[in-house]
Amino acid sequence: MYVTAEHLKDQVIQPTLEYLGAWSPATEAFLLSAATDTPELGLFSARQDGLGIFHITPEQHRDIWDKHLAFHPELASRIRGLASQRAFLTDPDKELQTNLSYCTAIAWLLYERSNPAQEPERTDASRTGASRTDASRTETSATA
Repeated sequence: MYVTAEHLKDQVIQPTLEYLGAWSPATEAFLLSAATDTPELGLFSARQDGLGIFHITPEQHRDIWDKHLAFHPELASRIRGLASQRAFLTDPDKELQTNLSYCTAIAWLLYERSNPAQEPERTDASRTGASRTDASRTETSATA
């Protein structure tokens, strides 16, 4: 199966960020770039030990659960809701390879933790759960 960058953005990254209430143009663009550009340096660098489209290491995955999600139970519950019901319990790291929405959510958390002072401005759409398309329709209607 061939997945285009547009498909990844529209069918995985955007809906996952909207589900988490975290969609913004900047965050969406960053995650798309991280998945498709494979930078040599940085949080999502191309490396042999990373898993999934964002090359997240098992250590990063455990760290996000142990040092962040453990202290944010509501967010942890939402993230866990993206994971497979049984497979996650036997091999949580496998979710990074087989579950694009879960992997995207973990990548977003790693991004958020690494840039706390640079939190992208979120649109009203991401706070209310409305889609990006709904937000752009509202803006277009308001200017007409």
